[in-house]
Amino acid sequence: MQLPLQIVFHNMNRSETLEKKVLQKASKLDEFCDHIMSCRVVVEVPHQHHERGNLYQVRIDITVPGDEIAVNREAPEHTTYKEFAVALRDAFDSAKRQLEDYVRRRRGLVKQRKIPAHAKVSKLFPKEDYGILQTPDDREIYFHRHSVLYDGFDKLQIGSEVTFAEEEGKKGPQASTVKPVGRHGHL
Repeated sequence: MQLPLQIVFHNMNRSETLEKKVLQKASKLDEFCDHIMSCRVVVEVPHQHHERGNLYQVRIDITVPGDEIAVNREAPEHTTYKEFAVALRDAFDSAKRQLEDYVRRRRGLVKQRKIPAHAKVSKLFPKEDYGILQTPDDREIYFHRHSVLYDGFDKLQIGSEVTFAEEEGKKGPQASTVKPVGRHGHL
């Protein structure tokens, strides 16, 4: 950690025992990410319950390059948080998972969902079993009847919106998979 750990207690007295437990958990965060710039842990007892006991709430705010990670384990939702150790464990487990996700994203190990290309049908030649798509950047893409999913070639009209997968054909770019968008394409 580049900046020292901040530990704040709300609605309760500062406790060296609890502070040591927080320090132990926080020191392990560097094992998951060595780019942590700062970490702030807030331990709170939102409501004083004399009969049912106090419920602990732990919030962790972590700053890393280009992102912030926030974890909040709220007591009202989790009655098991009558024990500080349980609330602390769950909060730091969540922080570890989020740091691991952050590191994977930074390394490019998270698969990005590829959004299919969009186009409109600009020309149709039903007797010849093909058509032409017009992309938003004004490129023309050839497609064959058999490239249209759901046997939808005969349902296409000029101006129909589609998504498609592009590949290089013998005579230039062509759509290998064409999927109608809208009522029938269910995109």
